[in-house]
Amino acid sequence: QVQLVESGGGLVQPGGSLRLSCAASGSISSINTMGWYRQAPGKQRELVATITGGGSTNYADSVKGRFTISRDNAKNTVYLQMNTLKPEDTAVYYCNANIATMERRVKITSNYWGQGTQVTVSS
Repeated sequence: QVQLVESGGGLVQPGGSLRLSCAASGSISSINTMGWYRQAPGKQRELVATITGGGSTNYADSVKGRFTISRDNAKNTVYLQMNTLKPEDTAVYYCNANIATMERRVKITSNYWGQGTQVTVSS
């Protein structure tokens, strides 16, 4: 059983910063790409940033230069440092990870989601 547990959300004023964390646990063989997505009320879930196992990153245009994704492979954890936050960044942020597990000597790769953490940017 694999779980992704997020933390770090909250209420922050415009221009402020937050750091999200997401830790994967369970019977993990390896973790490939990890990422963050967000969903604002009435909108579809959208990609925020991803990072591969080798450290290559990808960002949505709306967060480039403000957000930084990183990972600690030893801790199976991905981070999202969010600076210069704007009201339009308000959303539920979800962690996603592509994780390989071993089941009866067979390697199975699946996508996993965290439960989501609320980020609210408001004065």
